[in-house]
Amino acid sequence: MIARSLRYPGTPRCLDVVQDALGRLWVDAPDVAGTDRMLFETALVEIVGNLVEHARQGDGRPVDVQMQLLVHPDRIEARLEDNGGAPPADPAAAVLPADDLAESGRGLALAAAVADLEHVRSEGGNRWTVVRRRGTA
Repeated sequence: MIARSLRYPGTPRCLDVVQDALGRLWVDAPDVAGTDRMLFETALVEIVGNLVEHARQGDGRPVDVQMQLLVHPDRIEARLEDNGGAPPADPAAAVLPADDLAESGRGLALAAAVADLEHVRSEGGNRWTVVRRRGTA
């Protein structure tokens, strides 16, 4: 198993931090297929993008995010924890908007379409798990 950990503030810059971390991860895990990489990155960037846009601490500041990236023989996994409020919508009920031209509301549904998502809300924040099974269509 290959594992990486990072911590960052939930600001727009964190999307670059996450993509850089994934780039380094793929160097150390060259056996992960390109399709699995792309779909995992899509799901993870959508979740992180939602954190940047919606998650805030009680005083309005951006959240702090801790992330673990894991490459297992059968899956790629990200575990995220933040200290923000609850998401604006129920992640388990996310669906693509009916309006094909809608500019928002697609992130969670898109992530769920390409990876397994789990969200757990606690008093101190949120815990997200994103899993992409390797070699699945």
